[in-house]
Amino acid sequence: MSAADSPQLPPGTAAPAEAAPAAEPAVSMFPALRPLRLGDPLRWLAAGWRDFLRCPGLGLFYGGCFMAMGWLLVAAFQHAPAWVLALSAGFLLMGPFMCLGLYQASRHLERGEATDLGESLLAWEARIGTLAVFGFVLLVLEMLWARASLVVFAVSFDGMPDFKGSLLALLNPENLGFIVAYLCVGGLFAGLIFAVSVVSIPMILDRPVDAISAGLTSLRLVLGQPGVMLLWGALITLLVVLAMLPGFAGLLVIGPVLGHASWHAYRAAVGD
Repeated sequence: MSAADSPQLPPGTAAPAEAAPAAEPAVSMFPALRPLRLGDPLRWLAAGWRDFLRCPGLGLFYGGCFMAMGWLLVAAFQHAPAWVLALSAGFLLMGPFMCLGLYQASRHLERGEATDLGESLLAWEARIGTLAVFGFVLLVLEMLWARASLVVFAVSFDGMPDFKGSLLALLNPENLGFIVAYLCVGGLFAGLIFAVSVVSIPMILDRPVDAISAGLTSLRLVLGQPGVMLLWGALITLLVVLAMLPGFAGLLVIGPVLGHASWHAYRAAVGD
């Protein structure tokens, strides 16, 4: 329509303003986090036990791997006790990465699909790049933890005690300063590793997400709901310590149950 054909407005009347475009809804780069209750960690363990019973052969295979790796760590580092204690704790706290096959099995069971040991062993294949980045981050944290543990030993003793001597030193009340320092250093790194990894690996397996987003989502969960997540971390620690007492034999069952349970923790906590 030409300017001549457009309707004329009375003098002194302002032209109507054009309608503003509708604002687009904000899209978050992180998934929503669901509210959790204190009883949820026990439900996750129950669900993990059910998954273990549904595929016991697969679970026992991974449990045997956990038990064997515990033996290898002790055998390889029995002459370097500071490394043994740090690396053993780091190995157990890196469990979410090592339980990838168990997450895959729980994922299939959740969908009503059959589980397969061969497929679980290759669960990392589709997300190898992202998993490699996240694994490198955990490796760096573990190396820092091990180095900090060596420093604590070095400033607390004239020389490095042997394996038996280090255990006696940990139990000796006269070494209270060393015990407190060692536990503080270990607690700091253990808490950090737990916070960034508690739901990260299942999340990477389950959806197309980068390592940084997965780690930040896990950190948001721990900081946003510290009570539930501290309880979950305490239960994991207690069960792993009990499983280690009979020569790591308890990891044969406790390891896969915790792996399956961690998948259910992720599914309960992280929304779409």
